[in-house]
Amino acid sequence: MLKQANVEKLERFIEDFYKDLSKVRLDKWNYEDGCILTAAIQLYEATGNQCFRDFVVEYMNLYIDHEGGIGFYKREDFNLDNIAPGRAVLFAYEQTGEEKYKKAAEILLSQLMEQPRITAGNFWHKKIYPNQVWLDGLFMAQPFYMAYNTRYGGKDRYVDICGQFELVREKMFNREKGLFYHGYDESRSIFWADSETGCSANFWLRAIAWFLIATVDTMEEMDGRVYDHFRQLSDIYKEGIAGILGHRDKESGLFYQVVDHPEIAGNYIETSGSSMVASSILKACRLKVLLEEKYRHIGEEILEAVIEQKLEDGHLKDNCSVAGLGPKEGRRDGTIAYYLSEPVTLDDRKGIAATFMAYAQYLKLCRR
Repeated sequence: MLKQANVEKLERFIEDFYKDLSKVRLDKWNYEDGCILTAAIQLYEATGNQCFRDFVVEYMNLYIDHEGGIGFYKREDFNLDNIAPGRAVLFAYEQTGEEKYKKAAEILLSQLMEQPRITAGNFWHKKIYPNQVWLDGLFMAQPFYMAYNTRYGGKDRYVDICGQFELVREKMFNREKGLFYHGYDESRSIFWADSETGCSANFWLRAIAWFLIATVDTMEEMDGRVYDHFRQLSDIYKEGIAGILGHRDKESGLFYQVVDHPEIAGNYIETSGSSMVASSILKACRLKVLLEEKYRHIGEEILEAVIEQKLEDGHLKDNCSVAGLGPKEGRRDGTIAYYLSEPVTLDDRKGIAATFMAYAQYLKLCRR
C-alpha cells in the first residue's frame, strides 16, 4: 500500500492537472495528449469521478466536428502517433452515443487498414520512416486497434494485432540482456541499424516501457475467451518484464534512461519510463498475467519511489523530453551519447500521464 502522505501528494497533483484544459494542446492532434486522455479514462474507471470523464469528452468535442472530422489530423502522414488518442475517441462515443465520435474512430481505423507495412507484417512507424518498426508504435496503435476490433470489428484481426507483438519479440528482443531494442529496419539500410540484425544499438527505457504497457493494454481490450492470443501476449509480457526488472536500480528502485549502462557519466534515473513499468505491472497483476503476491509490491514500490523522488512542489521532474531514430544521418543515431543528449524536462505530459496511469491501476487493485 502507498503511504497516505504520498497518496495525498499525488492526488493534489492530479486534481490540479485535470481542473481544466489549460495543460493540454488544443492546436495539434497528438499522442502526448492521447496519453493524458488515456490516464483520465483509467482514473474515471478507478474512481467514478465525473471530472475525468468530462475532461475527455470536452477535449474530444473541441477536435471532432459534426461529421466526424478530426481537427489538425492528417491521415496521409500515416503516422502511428496519431492513432494514440483513438482510445479516447471510442470512450467519448460510448459515453455520449454521438455518432460523430464513431465516425472519427473509423477514420483512424481506416489509416491502420492502409498503413504501410514491412514485408513481415508490422506497421511502419511513420510514412517518413520506411521499413521501420519502433517499440513506441505498438503503444500508439495496437490498444486502439484491438479495442475497435473487439467491440465493433468482429474480432477478426487478432492474428494481425498479436502477430505484430510476436515479430517484435523475434526481431528486437536481446535474450542475453532481457531487453528490447528501440527500433528495427527491415531493409537494414538506415544509418542507425545494425547491418545484420536491423536493430538500433541501445536500450532506451521509455521505448521498452511503451512496449510493456502496450502489451498489457492490448490484452485488456481483448476478448479473454480467445485464450491462445491472450497467452501469446502474456508470454511476451512476462519475458519483457523479467528482463527490465533485472536492470532496476537498487538505490532508487527506478530505472536509468539508458537501461543497461548506469555507469555512464550523464546517465540518469528517468521518470516517465519508470512510471510506465509500474503501471504495466499493476495492470498485469489485475489481469492475472503476473502473480499478485509476487509482483504487486514491486509495482507499488516503483510508483512510491516516483512520487517521493520525482514529484516535488507540484512538479514532476527528470523526464526525457523525446527520443527517436533518424531520419537524417548524423542526428538521432541511437548511440548512448544521443539518448543522453535529449533535454530532461519538468512536467512532461508523457511522464505525468504514465504516473497517473500507474496510480489508476493501483486504485483498481485496491478497490477490486
